Amino acid sequence: MSELGPVRARNESAWLIPNDGSRTNHRLRRDMRRYDSDDEVDVVIVGAGAGGATLGQRLARAGWSVVLLDAGPFWDPDTDWVSDERGSHGLYWTEPRQIGGQDPVPLGSNNSGRGVGGSMVHYAGYTPRFHPSDFRTATTDGVGVDWPLGYDDLRPYYEQIEAELPVAGQDWPWGDPHRYPHSPHPIGGNGLIALRGAEAMGVQMRVGPVAIPNGRFGNRPHCIYRGFCIQGCKVNAKASPLITHVPDALAHGAEIRPDSHVSRILVDDRAGRATGVEYLHAGNVHRQRARSVVVAGYSIETPRLLLLSATDRYPQGLGNDHDNVGRYLMVQGAPQVAGRFAEEIRMYKSPPPEVSSEQFYETDPTKDYRRGFSIQTVGPLPITWAEHVAAQGHWGMTLREYMRDYVHWATLGALCELLPQPDNRVTLADETDRHGLPVAHFAYSQCDNDRRLISAATEVMSDLLRAAGADEVMTIERYAHLVGGARMATRPEDGVVDAEHRVHGMDGLYVVDGSVLPTQGAANPALTIMALAARAADAMTRHARAS
Repeated sequence: MSELGPVRARNESAWLIPNDGSRTNHRLRRDMRRYDSDDEVDVVIVGAGAGGATLGQRLARAGWSVVLLDAGPFWDPDTDWVSDERGSHGLYWTEPRQIGGQDPVPLGSNNSGRGVGGSMVHYAGYTPRFHPSDFRTATTDGVGVDWPLGYDDLRPYYEQIEAELPVAGQDWPWGDPHRYPHSPHPIGGNGLIALRGAEAMGVQMRVGPVAIPNGRFGNRPHCIYRGFCIQGCKVNAKASPLITHVPDALAHGAEIRPDSHVSRILVDDRAGRATGVEYLHAGNVHRQRARSVVVAGYSIETPRLLLLSATDRYPQGLGNDHDNVGRYLMVQGAPQVAGRFAEEIRMYKSPPPEVSSEQFYETDPTKDYRRGFSIQTVGPLPITWAEHVAAQGHWGMTLREYMRDYVHWATLGALCELLPQPDNRVTLADETDRHGLPVAHFAYSQCDNDRRLISAATEVMSDLLRAAGADEVMTIERYAHLVGGARMATRPEDGVVDAEHRVHGMDGLYVVDGSVLPTQGAANPALTIMALAARAADAMTRHARAS
C-alpha cells in the first residue's frame, strides 16, 4: 500500500490520509502542469480551501480530470511560515473590500484565507459538528430557514472527515452524541480555569474536538502545544486541506495552479451552461475549458465572482435570476471575555479551543432570544491581546502593565448564532482592485435577537471566569466565521443552489463552500463545509455515471 493510499479507519466507510509531513509530494508536484487551456477537463474548481480541496480530492480519486485554481500561493510551511504573530498576516486575504451597514464586519483577518488550504490554514483546529436542529430552525424555532437536507444526510460525511483529519476529543453529549477517532489532548492553564468555573456553575464542558491528532499520525508529528495554531502550524500537527486532502488530490492526478485569480466564469448563453473560467496569472489572462465549473471562493469572493460573470442571458449575474446572490450572508457573534488570576495561566499554550461547551446551543424558551451560543477557551497572542486591552481604553503605562500581566489572564470566547437577513449581503462596488475588477461591498447589520444573544453569551462567560476566581474581567466585541451569500434552497426563488450544490437555472455550474449554508449554528463551520463537499462529490459522481 502506498504512503498516500487509503487506510481503513474506525468508521469503515471512511479512509485516513497519513500525509507526508515533509510535503515532499508538494515540491514534486505543485508546479507540474498536467493540462493545457485547450484541454476540456472534467472539472475546474475555483478555490482550494475546505470546500474546493475536499471536493477536488474526492473527484480525483473517482478518476476525474481536475484543475484547482487558487488566487493565493501554494504554501510550504517549512519556508513560508514563521513563529511570529505579525509575520503571519500574509495568511489572510487582504485584497481591498468595502464594508458597510449598521454593524460593519472588519475583514482581512480571522474570517478570510489566502492560498492553497484556504482559511483552514490559520483556523484554530476546532471541528465541532452542527446540531440536527440547525437544519430546521424555521420549523422548530420560528427563525431562519430550513435546509433542503437534514442532519442525517450529513452524518456519514461528518464521520468520514473526522476520521481523515483526524479529530481528537472527549465523547460529545450535545446535538447528535458521538465519539471521536482520537482521544482528547491534555489541557493547559486556560482549560483548567474554564473547567473550574464550569464546575462551580454546574456547566458541562468537554475537551476538544480539534483536528490535531493526539500523538503521531502517519508522518505528521505530535502537537507540541506551542500556541501558533491560528498563525499556521509549522510542525504540521494541525490538519488543514493543505496538509491532508491536497497531497492526496495531487497523488491521484489533480493539478493545482496557485497565484491564479479567476476573474470570470465562461458561459455558453445559448445552452445555458458553464464552459470554463478566465483567470489572471503573472499579469496574463488565461482560460481553462471544463465540462463542469465549481466555485469555492467562500462567502465574499463566491458571490462576487457570480456577479462579475454576468452575460446577456444572465445580466444580473449567474444564479441571480431572483436577486439571491450575495444575500443572507452571516457572521457569528464572537465576543471574548478575559479574566485575571493570581497564578500564571499562559493561555496561549495548547490548542486554543482546549475545552468547550454547547450547553447553551439550542433555543431556551425561558429566554428573550431564539437559538443559542457555544463557549470555548481561546488564547489570543500578545498583539491581539494588546488590541483587546486598548479597546477597553487602556493606553500608555496602564497598557504596559496589562501586557506585563499577560501570562496571568485566561480568555473565553463565544460563538453566537446570528440570524440570516436578506439585506446582509455582498454587492459590487464602484471601486476596483489591482486587476481592474469591481471589489466586493459587504453590508451587515444586527437584528434585536442578535444583540440579545451576544449579551447573554457575554454574561455567562463573565460569570464563569468570576466563579473560577478572576479578580478582574474585560470584554471585547468581535465577529467570526463568514457563511452564506449563495445559499442552498429547493426553489430558485429562495436561494442560489439546490441540495446537490447545482446553481439554479444553469447547467455545469456548482458552488461548494461555506457560502451555501442557509443557517450557521453556533459551531465553527470548517467540518460542515468539508462534509458538504464530500457529499457534493458523491452527487456529482453519481450524476456523471447516470449521464
